[in-house]
Amino acid sequence: MDELKQRILKDGVARKEGGVVLVSSFLNHQLDPELMMHCAQEFARLFEGQGVNKIVTIEASGIAPAILLGYIMHLPVVFVKKKIPKTVDDSWKSWVWSFTRNDETTVCIDRRFLTDKDRILFVDDFLADGHASGSIIDLCRQSGAQIAGMGFLVEKGFTKGGQFLRDHGIRYHALATVRQINDDNTMMVE
Repeated sequence: MDELKQRILKDGVARKEGGVVLVSSFLNHQLDPELMMHCAQEFARLFEGQGVNKIVTIEASGIAPAILLGYIMHLPVVFVKKKIPKTVDDSWKSWVWSFTRNDETTVCIDRRFLTDKDRILFVDDFLADGHASGSIIDLCRQSGAQIAGMGFLVEKGFTKGGQFLRDHGIRYHALATVRQINDDNTMMVE
């Protein structure tokens, strides 16, 4: 998606050391609602006709595009929580490694909102090593839900997440792919 690619090149900041791509000014800390709507529209186009009945994301940066996608597709949006709240009595649980926070966290989803009747579309901000995606695969395995596909705003093409999803037979789309971060911290974005 050219609009997102150009925005990454214009406002994104890369750090070769650690493979960091910062998009805080329009995606992770401050949001550009118009850009998020355009991204959601593109996901709706890409996953049209896949029999999706629920949009799933994980806290926190995937929530904005997921809600907009749910609005466009007229579907409920469920987000996987990164801590088990007192208000959830019965949940599916997994764990996820956070690249951003450099730690492992237990995640959960209320069993009422992920069942064997669901065919989900998972939406998230980044695909890096596939840890968040792996937790979604695990939660769907536990619940019997099917994964119709996964959509990411940005894929770090120099990491192993895409291969992880292909190895698991998951259909996915990334709206922009950072192929590499150069020594001078510039990015190659496709």
